[in-house]
Amino acid sequence: MKDLFKYNLKKECKETNARLGEFTTSHGTFETPVFMPVGTQATVKTMTPEELKQIGASIILSNTYHLYLRPGDELIARAGGLHKFMNWDRPILTDSGGYQVFSLGPLRKITEEGVQFKSHIDGSNHFISPERSIEIQMNLGSDIVMLFDECPPYPCTHEYAKDSLERTTRWAKRCQDAHKREDQALFGIIQGGMYEDLRKQSAEELLSFDFPGYAIGGLSVGEPKDIMYEVLSYTVPLMPKNKPRYLMGVGTPDCLLEGVAQGVDMFDCVLPTRIARNGTVMTANGKIVMKNAKHASDFQPLDSECGCYTCTNYSRAYIRHLIKTNEVLGIRLTTIHNLHFLLNLMENIKKAIREDRFASYKKEFLNKYYA
Repeated sequence: MKDLFKYNLKKECKETNARLGEFTTSHGTFETPVFMPVGTQATVKTMTPEELKQIGASIILSNTYHLYLRPGDELIARAGGLHKFMNWDRPILTDSGGYQVFSLGPLRKITEEGVQFKSHIDGSNHFISPERSIEIQMNLGSDIVMLFDECPPYPCTHEYAKDSLERTTRWAKRCQDAHKREDQALFGIIQGGMYEDLRKQSAEELLSFDFPGYAIGGLSVGEPKDIMYEVLSYTVPLMPKNKPRYLMGVGTPDCLLEGVAQGVDMFDCVLPTRIARNGTVMTANGKIVMKNAKHASDFQPLDSECGCYTCTNYSRAYIRHLIKTNEVLGIRLTTIHNLHFLLNLMENIKKAIREDRFASYKKEFLNKYYA
């Protein structure tokens, strides 16, 4: 089934490096550029799979680290895999758990064999190696699995970033050797911190493995956006044109548009669901904080240009009331809207690329959103 995982480059933008494509998996084909809603614990928070389909989600992301801790990858395997467990029949990408483990700080210890860490839930001791990360992801049965990498902090020294990327390369070989499921595509992750020479080294080393797709890791970890964009400018050109390019952990509208402009195909981020739970929504005219008093008697929709279920049926005043009274429906409605907003943005981006007007669309959107 390895021949299944092919990226089809359908169109390239004339004015930027934006591109239109599609990637086929064992659970269907999705078009790129694509934003993947994050279903950390086998659920996109407050959303049913049916609702995700209604707002246009074609692929979602789940988290290896969290599912390993609860309910356990072996239980999910007995349930028939993650697709059956959560009733989602479209593609799923699972991250390796590396970022979550490394974000534990003093609760983890990195060695050449893997990472020893304490659970953030109960403090119990655990160990994940490259082989164990792949085993967990094979049990989960996701369509796209990520290699177990070391994500260096920002800032870090050149020496630290170099040691980290070289360990990631050695772990990549171990991940590839451990991966046995032909119905899964194993993606590589390019590291190297904020150093151009190290990004080049990482790309050259990982491209030798001929993975079916490649991600850019180690960004959106606290660095200024102009530095992220600079890293993208010299990293994306190092990546194969005939394979998907995935920028991990990015989801603000400006970053999505800039990533697409530089030739990135895939994105994920918890941002739309996280800010929704705090009562913040994205609209064509920028972000709105629904807890603000000025919305108490505002009977217009969240976004007059949006056709989502929330905007079609409910007012700002009602949603503010729900948020202020801690009613669950409030965060369901804001979540539906935020996810629809970003998924619709990606649809508009694809349309603009198709019509050779992406550069002007990007400028118009940003001028209005950040006015």
